[in-house]
This record gives sequence, C-alpha cells and structure tokens, in this order.
Amino acid sequence: MQASEAEKPRIVILISGTGSNMVAIAEAVKAENSDNGIDAEIVGVISNRPTAEGLNKAQAMDLHTDLIDHTLYASRDEFDHALIRMIEDLKPDLVVLAGFMRILTADFTRYYEGRLLNIHPSLLPKYQGLNTHQRALDAGDDIHGVSVHFVTEELDDGPNAIQAIVPIFDVDNAQLLQQRVHEQEHIIYPIAVKWFCEGRLTMKGSKALLDNKPLPTSGVQLDSRD
Repeated sequence: MQASEAEKPRIVILISGTGSNMVAIAEAVKAENSDNGIDAEIVGVISNRPTAEGLNKAQAMDLHTDLIDHTLYASRDEFDHALIRMIEDLKPDLVVLAGFMRILTADFTRYYEGRLLNIHPSLLPKYQGLNTHQRALDAGDDIHGVSVHFVTEELDDGPNAIQAIVPIFDVDNAQLLQQRVHEQEHIIYPIAVKWFCEGRLTMKGSKALLDNKPLPTSGVQLDSRD
C-alpha cells in the first residue's frame, strides 16, 4: 500500500534491541536521492523495551520514538491492541519489524497484512524460530543466510521478498556466522523497503509479487559468495 503522490510513504519501525537494521533503513531514507535511497519518511520508531539501544540511535538521527513496555500489560492481546493504537496514531503505509522480539497475535498480523515486513536470520522456510546460526552449523549446511518476508499469522512463514545467501566456512562458530549474516541484513532490508515504498513489492494471497510478477518461494536471492 503506497501513500498518495502528494505524500511520501510513511514507515513505522518496531525494535527491541540495538536497532542496527533500523539504522540501515534510516540511512537509506536519508540518502533518498541516491540510487539505493528510499523516498519515504520514517514517522516513528517504537520499542517494547525501555533499555533498547536502538531508541538512543533513533533519537540521535532525529527520529520520533515511542516506548510501549510489554511487561506493563496483562496479556499478549492487550499489548498488541495497545501497540496497534500507537502505530495507527502515526498513520503508516508500512510497518517494519527490525529485531522486534515479540510473537505477534493473529489480530495484529491480520490488521497489517500486506504491509508488515520482518527480517529473519535464515533462508526461510529453513530454521524458523530461534538459534538459527547454531542450527545451520549443527546440520552441517554449506550455506546460511537471511530473509525479508511479509508477516502472516504463522511464525516466520509469510512469503519471502528477498534473501541473501552466506557461505558457511569450516572455521565458523555461531558468532562468526552471525556477523556475516548481519552484514547482509543491512543490505537486503533497505532494498525490500525501497521496493515496497515504490509500489513494486506487494503481497497477494500467499504470494509476494515484484512488479506484479509472483516471486519464487525464496524471493529474490542475492548470493554474497559471488
């Protein structure tokens, strides 16, 4: 869903931690007139954790920030409905989960269906959930990676928009592998957000489309081994 031509698309970013992907997207927005820039406006950065380092980073970039502490709510449903109200005050066209460490309710994901993106550190559908780097190592995989996908009711199961493939080396441990995956996260998340804000990336049914053409299960794949 794209804003009218008179306005730039409005982005809300949800974080829980360091906000590194938020910063990558914000820098692309700041560089809006460059080839890789995003012609949009980040209207809010929201965290569910008061100590999230990303809040300080967002404020340093002169971005509007809000805090909604999930520990103050009696249930997941109550928190998610309060979060929706906070987001809607900012009138977003796109909601971006950037290290937002909450499992969202079906009500939330249905409300934002088709305009809610997430990044996950694996080549989905492999390794949904946590500890993805160690799981890839334990399985003896040759490659690992990261996916940007639309969010649906099933955890880490929405259609992929873009993936980056990362090689696994014999000397790797989970920390080394995570570092290389992070580098690719900061490349592909701004790309996906740019596509969405340009009206090129959409979701129809259970498919992600780029330029109105259904993408493969993997989405667009970038291979960092090249």
